[in-house]
Amino acid sequence: MEDGFVGLRHILTIVFLSGFAGLMVAPVITDVTVAAVCSGPDDSCSLAVYLTGFQQVAIGLGTMVMMPVIGNLSDRYGIKAILTLPMCLSILPPVILGYRRDTNFFYLYYIIKILTALVCEGAVDCLAFAYVAENIHDRTRISAFSILGGTKTISALCGTLVARFLPIALIFQVSAISFLVGLVYMRVFLKERLNNDDDGEDHHHQDDHNSNDITMLAEPILNDTTIKRVVFIKKQSSLKDMISLMKTSTIFVQVLVVTFFSSFSDSGMQSAFLYFLKARFGFDKNQFADLMMLITIVGSITQLFILPRFASVIGERKLLSTGLLMEVINMAIVSISWAPWVSRWKLRT
Repeated sequence: MEDGFVGLRHILTIVFLSGFAGLMVAPVITDVTVAAVCSGPDDSCSLAVYLTGFQQVAIGLGTMVMMPVIGNLSDRYGIKAILTLPMCLSILPPVILGYRRDTNFFYLYYIIKILTALVCEGAVDCLAFAYVAENIHDRTRISAFSILGGTKTISALCGTLVARFLPIALIFQVSAISFLVGLVYMRVFLKERLNNDDDGEDHHHQDDHNSNDITMLAEPILNDTTIKRVVFIKKQSSLKDMISLMKTSTIFVQVLVVTFFSSFSDSGMQSAFLYFLKARFGFDKNQFADLMMLITIVGSITQLFILPRFASVIGERKLLSTGLLMEVINMAIVSISWAPWVSRWKLRT
């Protein structure tokens, strides 16, 4: 039997490889997009911003529908089986740009990216958090979530560092190989459940699953609800059950509202901010990578060493409030970059 954080080493490795492969392309995709759809490499055409914005809207609306479906399928067939699908599909987009990056291949990548992201975007992270929630209980679960988030941030740091020194073509090729390695590693090493090594004991497995459901019902999101227990024991919940959950759990709705506005602000900034830096300050792949590394270094230290300690001391509510306050401060600082005096200061320096 594998218990505690040691048993999570395989899912942490998978999250690292997936994050490493996916976030490696972040510093370079702006240059590739501008070169493919604009008349010149330094052109500040708005088409690149519009394409990126439309892509994020399409992916966001699609994942809003697909994530509950993926969650239900993982309850029915297991996290490991469903995790295979997004990790397979994630290989396709970097393979296309790793082969060629002209206009035609970029638009092919653009379409394939939207279609695959409907299943892949956030799926690995969601299933990884579900895996942790299913196998780690009590108050240590929050620390496990922090470690999982820190692992994702470290993967972003490593991916950005590699992208800083590799040429563009190799970046997409290495990304595709990393996705493939993560897929093979997951299929070989990941166990469906840490506390049930004997797959032949189906009845015992079902009893453990039901007891875990009862434990989950005692969590803060659901502890004041009158939801029927049968909703969560069924292998596949219906849309009616999800609506019932939203109607009967005020805290759950509040979490959805907070998540929506937080994601909305992040997506709105990301769709235009990198293109703004390129158009006004002439940023390229290396400078994007330097900026992202600074952000991820701070995030890695915070999530791995600071948040686990604060989580057990100040509690979840105050920790969430602190995180939202930091996002507000971050957005306020970023908004200054649009001011004309910033551009004049850049010209003088």
